[in-house]
This record gives sequence, C-alpha cells and structure tokens, in this order.
Amino acid sequence: MRRHINIPIFVPHLGCPHQCSFCNQRSISGHAGFDIEEMDGTVRASLETAGDSEVEIAFFGGSFTGIDRALMQSILSRVQPYLESGAVASLRCSTRPDYINEEILDILARYGMKTVELGIQSMSDTVLSRCRRGHTAEDSVRAARLLVSRGFSFVGQMMIGLPGATAESEIETAKRIADLGATAARVYPTVVFRKTPLCEDARQGLYTPLALSEAVERAANAVAVLRSRGVSVIRVGLQETEMLSDKNTVYAGPLHPALGELVESELYKRKLDASLSCESKAPVLHLTVARGCTSAVLGQHKSNKIYLCRTYGFSRVRVTESDALCKGDIIIKTEEK
Repeated sequence: MRRHINIPIFVPHLGCPHQCSFCNQRSISGHAGFDIEEMDGTVRASLETAGDSEVEIAFFGGSFTGIDRALMQSILSRVQPYLESGAVASLRCSTRPDYINEEILDILARYGMKTVELGIQSMSDTVLSRCRRGHTAEDSVRAARLLVSRGFSFVGQMMIGLPGATAESEIETAKRIADLGATAARVYPTVVFRKTPLCEDARQGLYTPLALSEAVERAANAVAVLRSRGVSVIRVGLQETEMLSDKNTVYAGPLHPALGELVESELYKRKLDASLSCESKAPVLHLTVARGCTSAVLGQHKSNKIYLCRTYGFSRVRVTESDALCKGDIIIKTEEK
C-alpha cells in the first residue's frame, strides 16, 4: 500500500472573524500569515521528496471556507495543475461548522476537494458558549449531514478540557461525531496560549487547565469511543512546533510532545486490566501487538510494564510485533517460561 502524506498549507485566521477563548492560530500552527506565492514553493518542495507516496494538499489553520470567495477560488485554482497531472491525489481543508452550506460545497466539489474537517470541538451548547465559539451543536449536525450527503469525507475535530466540559460531555461529543458519519477524527487537549481570553481566565482563577494525567485519561475515553464505532483517530494532541516549546507562547495546560503515545499506553493498560487476573500464577506475560507499538504497550519509561509486574506478579513481560494486527489490537498470553 502506498504511503500517504499531507502537504500542509496553513491559513491562520483567514476568513475567521471569531476569537474563540482558547484560540491563537499563530501559536498553534507556528505560522503568522499566508502568502499565495509561498504556497507554490511549499507544494513543489514537498513533491520533490514525496517519491511514490499518495499526496494530499491540506489547508489547515484557519476557517478555509470562510475566506473571501475570490481568494479561496484563487488558492484552489493554483493547485489544480498538481491534481490534473496526478502529482497530487486529493485536497482537504479544515473549517467551522457554520461556514458550510450548499454554495460553499459546490465550489469545493468543483475544485476537487475530497475531505472537510469540521472544528466541532464540543457538542455541548453550554461549552461552546463559554468558549465564545460562535456556533451551536446544531450547526455541527447540519454541516456534517450536508457533507456526508454530498459525498465528502467528513473528519470531526474535538477538544478535551474546554471550559465547562466534563468527561461525560466529551464522551457524548465523541459518540455524536461517530453517529454523524465521520470517517476520522482528531482529539486535541485544551492548551492555554498566551494572548487569549482563556489565558486571562486562567490567570484570574476562572479556568483550571487539565493536568497531564487527566488529559490522557479523558482523551483515551474519547479515542476508545471513536474507535469502537469505526472512526479512525488520525491525531491526538497538537503538532509540535518550535513556537509550542516557547514559554512565551504557552501559559499552561497539558502540552506534551508524545501525548498520542501516552493515550495509546493508557488504552493498552485498560485492555490488559480487563483481561488479566491477579489469580494467575504464570510468571511470564507475552503480548503481541501491531508493528511499531511495543513502546506504547510497555508505556513511557516502561510504566505499564512496571504496573503489570507489581499488580499481577509477573516476573517478565515479553512483547512481539505482528503485521497481522492493527494499531490498538493486542493478543495476551501467560507463559511458564
């Protein structure tokens, strides 16, 4: 199977008049602005190293469908030669649910857009209001249904730890994203960026960000729900950039460069706890996981391995990788030696 790669084109705040309480797109993306001429250079440079990969151009960062129509169509026109030549297989964009309608989808379809990611964030109107999001849960329902009915792939983006959110409301958001027909999802922690309204709330004690351990637990809840309903989780946590590692950018919150792996480790731990018994006297635990998942099943700094030995009395934990298994799958056996 051919490797799939995205060429990300960041359009921070273009087309978005809203200032959500948590949002600072320049900090999140690491890009301060957009230059259509630079876009061509970015695409060409990426294609030079793409090899035989299936390539997709992805417009991230802002609300792509909220851009001035002439500018949006100009951007889409500039990438048409790559689609026509076959160098690029598809296009995707991210946008807000309230910036989706029949007219917009007509334009996207005409220019070959295949996938639209909706920044749903939460399906609780209370949470959306507290975040100054500017749209409702019903806007997300309407947009998702419209995308699916028009044949677009719909990806749902959600956040954990938003003001007013609970573990239960986040699980409900994950369920509804799946029920609306999402083919994939992204799960992001709420990180407090400087120069945002949320930062002021945190400074005044009006908002308390999640601790890393709680963020891992709640993200794992969402991922478990999505996967159980057939939704692929394509990312957990923010993409690490130089700006995100700058203390002048981030004020507080569960920012971790390997949050996704921490969540995978938590999910493996839950599966192991559900299958193992303290009554087992076998000294060796043999785990089989998908290729590349050994570190996740053992946990950061071998935390899962240590937990298994202490809790269930194993003296040794062996891990084998198998191409026959998918990420998250695990075969558990106990052995005498």
